[in-house]
Amino acid sequence: MVSPNTPETPGGASSSSGAPRSIHDVVIRLAGNSQDGIQSVGGFLARLAGRSDQDVMTYMTIPSTISGGPSIFQVRMGTGDILSAGDRADMLVAFYQHSYEAHIGSLRPGGILLYDSDHVKPAEGDTRFTSIAVPITSGTVEAVGGAGKDKGKNIYILGLIARVFDLDVQKLSTLIKERFGGKNEDVVRNAMLAFDAGYAWPQNNLRDLFYRFEAIDSAVASTGRPQVTMDGNQAIAYGLIAAGVRHGAGYPITPWSSIMETLRAELPKYGGIFVQCEDEIAAISTAIGFSYTGHLAITGSSGPGLSLKMEALGWATMAEMPLVVVNVQRGGPSTGMPTNVEQSDLMQAIYGSHGDAPRVVLSPKNVEDCFYIAMEAARIARTYSTPVIILTDMALSSRIEAFDEPDFPKLMVDPKADLSDRGADFKPYPLDAITRHAPPGSKIGSGKYPTVTGLEHDELGHPTGSPKLHSQMTAKRREKLKQLGAALPAPEFNGDSAGEVLLVTWGSTWGPALEALKRINRAGVKAGHLHLRHIHPLPNGLEDVFKRFHKIVVIEINDQGLYGYGQLAMMMRARYANPAIVSVTKTDGLTYKVSEIVAGVAQHIESADLNATLGVSHNSALAKN
Repeated sequence: MVSPNTPETPGGASSSSGAPRSIHDVVIRLAGNSQDGIQSVGGFLARLAGRSDQDVMTYMTIPSTISGGPSIFQVRMGTGDILSAGDRADMLVAFYQHSYEAHIGSLRPGGILLYDSDHVKPAEGDTRFTSIAVPITSGTVEAVGGAGKDKGKNIYILGLIARVFDLDVQKLSTLIKERFGGKNEDVVRNAMLAFDAGYAWPQNNLRDLFYRFEAIDSAVASTGRPQVTMDGNQAIAYGLIAAGVRHGAGYPITPWSSIMETLRAELPKYGGIFVQCEDEIAAISTAIGFSYTGHLAITGSSGPGLSLKMEALGWATMAEMPLVVVNVQRGGPSTGMPTNVEQSDLMQAIYGSHGDAPRVVLSPKNVEDCFYIAMEAARIARTYSTPVIILTDMALSSRIEAFDEPDFPKLMVDPKADLSDRGADFKPYPLDAITRHAPPGSKIGSGKYPTVTGLEHDELGHPTGSPKLHSQMTAKRREKLKQLGAALPAPEFNGDSAGEVLLVTWGSTWGPALEALKRINRAGVKAGHLHLRHIHPLPNGLEDVFKRFHKIVVIEINDQGLYGYGQLAMMMRARYANPAIVSVTKTDGLTYKVSEIVAGVAQHIESADLNATLGVSHNSALAKN
């Protein structure tokens, strides 16, 4: 089986004896209902890849209703550098008829359709795929008993997949025992019975469909550090802990809630506390109270919750209170699509408050970056005494990836509040320097203790109605963000340094766009890729990069709006006044396929008045890739 999701063609060939052929990577899509535990199967495969020094990326959809419903989990695993979850599946596992009908179109021609013969009847005469009928439900019942038909067939199919792809059974068994170890011993035993039954299922025509991942050159692949496997929400939570955040408050909402639950469980272990409040307004107000005491705090939500936090967030901007706010974006507006991905809260994050309220906005590119962006947010919040918003999204929150374990001894930040004495000349809001608060309990030599208020204030924090001071303080709050922008490193850049097109991404569009860049370059088009982690303020010098390309295509998951541009593209057109900046956008609630990005870029190149070196042949090549 050759995966179309990788540029390279893996070597090896199947033999009549059933010897496994070598593959570079594989995309497996499991389609069923949310009650079937298919997310658990995908999680096991992802964590196995992490423990086997393989790269892995996952993608999932879950119903937004409490009663559950159709759900998928797609996992891409292999020995190469995996940047996306894959455009099309190499193997589709269909648990029900509706699973088959809804997702057969996602399976590439020549791929494997593995279906539950107890529930699925595929179309007769369809020779596009290798179809394997497996009695998943009845096979599970036979192995575990009647009680296992609904809760054991996910582990049954995991065993079968382990056999097909020659996965490490010992490591998988360990993962299963770890997952169910806290439950009754019967649960662990039944899980292993189901796994063993799936692994031992009479393969019939599976014999010629055995695969083995290419061996990794350990001298090249190993970094000397163990790998960890987690989702984006977990990575943010542990990044905040490493950054010295010990206090926070929140309110449950999809898909933010698992960050809150992780912090509720972990912060007490480090002498901290996370408070679940009665609503979003109380949550951000409580977090601001923690930060006022000198302990940088965290709050978070999704788009609807961030809307409710805006008034208090404006107070934190006026008071120049360090604070980290996480927004796990989802489809909107209003309740929207709670379990689907979107990047439509950018304008809200930057401008969503009354008055001139400058604040910092960051966005991670993948699960590993979720950890480091959390540390970066905490550092900036403390250094510049300002609220910092992390814009992650539904795709990153639930995506599982493997990455090198962070060097915690070097990274851990001491969370101790600065209660040292302040001199007689202490001013928390000096016009010529960045704000430095004195937490309650700090001794101030002058005996004049400051006021912290949402009213405009003088250098001591005392309320003022002075037009001159308001202008000066507004400039002060603005200029420190300009200082930050000047200090930011150059953003990540890949590909050609000049050419026909520059792809610009932020957030989770990084991986698919980087993979699309490779296809575009292979089509003979000179192209580059620039990725932004710091969204507001933007790093200095971007205009010099833009001058080197005919088209700057900004790729984002939001609507093109009234004027034909996504939110970041509109902001960049206003900032740089460059008509070459155009958009590729979408709002279907799904992550980008590589082919969608390539097609969007090709469309803009075709419509552009470029030099003669970019002709029909280049555009045709793009369309075919």
